[in-house]
Amino acid sequence: MSFEIQLPYKPSGDQPQAIDKLSSNLREGIDKQTLLGVTGSGKTFSVANVIQNVQMPTLVISHNKTLAGQLYQEFKELFPNNKVSYFVSYYDYYQPEAYIPSSDTYIAKEVEINDLIDKLRLEATSNLFSGDDNIVVASVSCIYNIGDPIEFSGRVIDFALKQNWNRRKLFETLVSLFYTRSELEFKRSTFRVRGENIEIWPSYQDWTISLEFNGETLSKIIQRHPFTGHEFNLEKFRLYPAKQYVGASNSDLTEIFKKIRSDCQKQVELFNSQNKILEAHRIQQRVEYDLEMIQEMGYVNGIENYSTYFERNRKPGDPPYTLIDYFTHLWGDKFLTVIDESHVTIPQIGGMYNGDQARKKNLVDFGFRLPSAMDNRPLKFNEFNERVKKILYVSATPSVYEINDSKGNVVEQIIRPTGLVDPSITVRSSKNQIPDLIQEIAKRVEKQERVLVTTLTKKMAEDLSSYLSDPSKTPIPFKVAYLHADIATLERSSILDNLRSGNYDVLVGINLLREGLDLPEVSLVAILDAGQQGFLRSKSALIQIMGRASRNIDGEVILYSDIVSDAMDGAIKEVNRRRKIQIEHNQTHGITPQTVVKSIRPKIIEIEEKEKGFQLDQDPWQLTPPQRQKYIKVLKKQMRELASDLNFEEAISLRDKIKQIEEG
Repeated sequence: MSFEIQLPYKPSGDQPQAIDKLSSNLREGIDKQTLLGVTGSGKTFSVANVIQNVQMPTLVISHNKTLAGQLYQEFKELFPNNKVSYFVSYYDYYQPEAYIPSSDTYIAKEVEINDLIDKLRLEATSNLFSGDDNIVVASVSCIYNIGDPIEFSGRVIDFALKQNWNRRKLFETLVSLFYTRSELEFKRSTFRVRGENIEIWPSYQDWTISLEFNGETLSKIIQRHPFTGHEFNLEKFRLYPAKQYVGASNSDLTEIFKKIRSDCQKQVELFNSQNKILEAHRIQQRVEYDLEMIQEMGYVNGIENYSTYFERNRKPGDPPYTLIDYFTHLWGDKFLTVIDESHVTIPQIGGMYNGDQARKKNLVDFGFRLPSAMDNRPLKFNEFNERVKKILYVSATPSVYEINDSKGNVVEQIIRPTGLVDPSITVRSSKNQIPDLIQEIAKRVEKQERVLVTTLTKKMAEDLSSYLSDPSKTPIPFKVAYLHADIATLERSSILDNLRSGNYDVLVGINLLREGLDLPEVSLVAILDAGQQGFLRSKSALIQIMGRASRNIDGEVILYSDIVSDAMDGAIKEVNRRRKIQIEHNQTHGITPQTVVKSIRPKIIEIEEKEKGFQLDQDPWQLTPPQRQKYIKVLKKQMRELASDLNFEEAISLRDKIKQIEEG
């Protein structure tokens, strides 16, 4: 199947020339180029048209999960008949393993995995093997190890009608693909037996598969929705593993363990030669424990630190297998990589490796991990560049790197199809900025418009949100929320939807309110401390923040500062340049600007209100087991908040309570 956009409207404004130029460049062998598109000019729609023109599998990389989710939904709407997937980190909470020598503090890895994001990740890797019409929208997590694509694609089961299956052999094969037999609780990654029939719930689907047998002959394959009961018959079905990282088969464990023990002995000898007796004992004890757990359970916390031993085609020091390797395995260099908001995403990709290695080095040097842990890492920037040949950088404010890497192939998309101009900009003194801000918010609330306020710190965002929510401080009650990196991934999208729908009037944030967020109801963006030096108030950051008000005809930006910094001056001049181009275009073509009108998309994943109905002094034994698990998540969230506020005594009390509940 080929890529085909399914929307009634056609490119307009600056879009046609940008699409034609980008598409022709790719056809002519120009592999790296930049789309400089202003906010609201329809960059995503232009990129979609380029994909349709060149018919290449595409990887879209975004710098944060919120924006990745928005892009995923947009591409799903544009290509409803093609495979559009979502691949971001599946951790709701992630505390990496670390050791701090100065205080002799070891921190064990602690994670909370979101089961539904895990499903979407598995759906992405499975979709890639089912055709060329694939678009995967990913965060920077796509440069982390997920295992060899050859191993993943080789560990599949192909079911077809009239096949003969030995029942025991089928069960063993399912277990080898990490599916678990469960007769009581049927859920993703499990299978169950119903008489002669076997039901499987693939880890990457919302549909179950029912295999009906006549003796040992497969007579019927039914795909069924587990809740609606809707079903249809299939002639064949391919089942992929229940985990992305499949590694080597159990038959290889003897040789793998032998190699691990050999390397462990070398490390012990090294520590002993350096008179590091404690470190030598520590690493030997750790490795033996891990190997015993893998032997008995098939898994141990931290198994990824032994990844090079379990990957047959990878040697120590070799780069890890990532999502990008799935693309190169299937299509070589014949795929397109779109780097959205490239001025932020490229530095993120470049910075991941060094931070990871600094943490791992301490673990290895002090005997907590073997040197193989250093190979469980993200790609280096040069390794990333070697794998992606055809790149389209997309940004309203591309950096020098993208422009240079594109060798002058920069395509501008300044004119908006809606005729909207960039917002007007006012600079005001920071003295009495909060009373002034309250008056400006009140004007917008009366007109049922929305406001974004950006601060410099999380604490300031939370305090300002609390202040603006206090009815005694404002002329009319404001509904206010804050948004920053501590907010859970899926809750961020929910907060943005609530802002658009009017459940909130004001959203206070830091840097999450910059790139790419599509909020046409926002008519005012207020930037506090606009003249401060730093990346949050750089020229490109200011232009991006200002752009949030460019989708509304009454868009306005207020910069609160007692000075006009160089960054402010540059940003104001660039926005005014773009305003002038759009105004001249509108006058020439008789265009009357119109506010963007967009419906609120359904959520990627419906978020449960974890706290609803729970009290911290709740008796956990009055809850059902599923409710008890939700209650534990509520307690863990509260524990982390207390620890962040340095309230360690109450945090420890909650930790002990959680442990008691988990141990029954």
